[in-house]
This record gives sequence, C-alpha cells and structure tokens, in this order.
Amino acid sequence: MKKYIWIGVVVVLVLLLCTSGCSTYNNMVTLDQQVEQAWAKVEVQYQRRMDLIPNMVATVKGYAEHESSTYEKVTEARAGLSQAYNDAKANEQVDPNSQQSLDSFNQAQQSLNRALSIYVNAVREAYPDLKADTQFTNLETVLEGTENRIATERTRYTEIVTNYNVTVRRFPANIFAGIFGFSPKPQFKADAEAAHAPQVQF
Repeated sequence: MKKYIWIGVVVVLVLLLCTSGCSTYNNMVTLDQQVEQAWAKVEVQYQRRMDLIPNMVATVKGYAEHESSTYEKVTEARAGLSQAYNDAKANEQVDPNSQQSLDSFNQAQQSLNRALSIYVNAVREAYPDLKADTQFTNLETVLEGTENRIATERTRYTEIVTNYNVTVRRFPANIFAGIFGFSPKPQFKADAEAAHAPQVQF
C-alpha cells in the first residue's frame, strides 16, 4: 500500500513539474517575442531618421545655391554628417542578442546624432532666413518628432528586456531557461546624449 502512495506522490510531483515547466517555457517565449517586437520598433524609428537626413541635406543645398557665398562651417558640418551617416549605414545589420553588435550600432547612432546636431546648428547660424522655407521646417519638425520616438522606443525596449532578463535569471525559471536555451539579452548602455534629440529648433 505504501508503495502505491509513494508512486502517486512521485506522479503528482512529476505532473506539477511538467505543468510548471510548460507554463514557464510559454512565458519566456512570450517575453522573447515581446523583445523582438520592441527591437523592431526601435529599428523603424532609426531608419526613419536615416531616411530624413538626405532630404534635409538636399533642401539646405538647394537653398544655399541661391546664396552668394558658401559657408565653410556648413561644408565641414555636412562632411561630418556624411561620414557619420555612412558609418551608421554600415552598422545597420545589428544583432540585438550580441552586446558587441548592439554597442557598435549604438555608437554609430550616437555619432550620427551628434553630427546631425552640429550640422543643423551650423545651418541655422549660416542661413537664418531658412526658417521661412516650408520644406525645411517640415523636415525639421518630422526629425524632431522622430528623435522623440527613438527615445521612447529605446526606453520601452529597455523595460521589456529588463523584464525578460529578470524572468530568465529568477529561480526556478532560470533552470528551465538553461534547459530551453533562453539567456539574458544585452541592453543599450546609458549615454546622456543619446537620450536627447538634437537641438534643431530655429
């Protein structure tokens, strides 16, 4: 009789373990998908900014053609922006599961952010009347909105990754995480400048 009781206890424990394992696995799958979706939203906003930059440069060039002189500061700033833009393009294929890849992407985007800020400020100084150009002011507004969306999506991504990482590290979920191959994901390293949009208002 005792033998059957022990068998029953073991069966119940195994069933509880399987149920807990399935529930934990499904939860980690859900969180992993949320991380991927959040990353996709981050990428969309960065790509949006990448698409805006050539339009802004072209608009300024078109305006500058009507000016009698070329400002060296704008030319230098445009060259710096061009270099940062190309570097960012080269780092577009990022693996968000690799800290090194994420760091390279983040560094390129930070450099682009700084170069864009320098460029816009140089343009503002050189061509004060450009604020009357509708195309440029529209681009400026869209760019500022995009920078704000980048900051928002980065924050959401960080929150979701933190939630995921806490789950896969917490006992007993960490046991199932190890069995099923769920590992902690890297995050953006804090950078004060990256969290702020460039000052593009006239």
